[in-house]
Amino acid sequence: MTITVITNIGTLLSGDINQPILDSDTIVIDVEAGKIHEIGTNDLLAKYPGCKIIDAGGLTVMPGLIDSHVHPVIGDYTPRQKMSDFIDSSLHGGVTTMISAGECHTPGRPTDPAGVKALAVLAAKSFAKQRPGGVKVHGGAVILEQGLTEADFAEMAAAGVWLVGEVGLGSVKKPTDAVPMVKWAKKLGMRVMMHTGGTSIPGSSTVTADDVIQVAPHVVSHINGGPTAISPLEIDKLIEQTDFALEIVQCGNPKAADLVVRRLTKRNQLHRVIIGNDAPSGTGVIPLGILRTITQLASLSGVPAAQAVAMATGNTAQVYSLNTGSIAPGKEADLVIIDKPMGSVGQDALTAMEAGDLPGVALVIVDGKVLVTKSRNTPPPAGKVII
Repeated sequence: MTITVITNIGTLLSGDINQPILDSDTIVIDVEAGKIHEIGTNDLLAKYPGCKIIDAGGLTVMPGLIDSHVHPVIGDYTPRQKMSDFIDSSLHGGVTTMISAGECHTPGRPTDPAGVKALAVLAAKSFAKQRPGGVKVHGGAVILEQGLTEADFAEMAAAGVWLVGEVGLGSVKKPTDAVPMVKWAKKLGMRVMMHTGGTSIPGSSTVTADDVIQVAPHVVSHINGGPTAISPLEIDKLIEQTDFALEIVQCGNPKAADLVVRRLTKRNQLHRVIIGNDAPSGTGVIPLGILRTITQLASLSGVPAAQAVAMATGNTAQVYSLNTGSIAPGKEADLVIIDKPMGSVGQDALTAMEAGDLPGVALVIVDGKVLVTKSRNTPPPAGKVII
């Protein structure tokens, strides 16, 4: 067993919103398995003589961030913004996992059943085989189109498709048309997202709270708008009448995002919040978008930074049944070391975010392997990591 030990951790964030900070300062990684072997104190170093040591220098370690809302195509290029390497760039913002909400920007995107299936299978298999920059992209989120049958869903599931992109992006817009397809998908173990709010691209439609309640997806995509939000009354209806995951996105309405988390805080339901970018989109490509949203919620909405991090890690992992997003034995070793940025009024990464400053990314690890030793996108961290 090849071992890497991260020690001298100042603050260890678990990814668990109910217990966001762990009383440990050392993580042992089984590099061959790509998983966390154990966590504890620096006394663990004595068990692994000759191991690779990463001295965290008293900085903060958190799970790799999960972007719950990405619109990729194939590979690391976005025709929507005519940009390359946007996924690799997000890695430098601490994102180690991305979830496709549909490959809707694919040039000439097919809308017939055969083409829809082919695109979903292609994207799912392509990203499973090749990770841009090392990021785990879960692609191939099928966009619902008229004519798809239950047999089509079974065929896609057998080929590895497990995501249903935002309901409402395709020709299936009415709940009466979507409900049977969503039931087929759920029976096959697929996770379903649903567009919420105003239109975002030509062909999409305005979606109300009643539409969402009738369709019953797993995830209410961009409840704070993509970019136009539903009304506060509609938001309250989804909060009070459902238990769906509620996604907040960077490319959305910040006032609506604040409303959502404040409402959920009062109801002790912050476990329902997940965080995505909703990019590439008309807003652009935002490599630091997940960090920006975490910092927004921590600095303006009264959410402790450690819990805001959990919204973009453990919360999302639970919704999508991913073996990442939290720091515990057996979890995939996707980890990010962060610190307050140079010049921040914060004392560490958490207080810097609560003051409104983006943290500096000092190191990014995916499956136990170091992929980034100096972020090209975040401000420089005040502290240093020694390998």
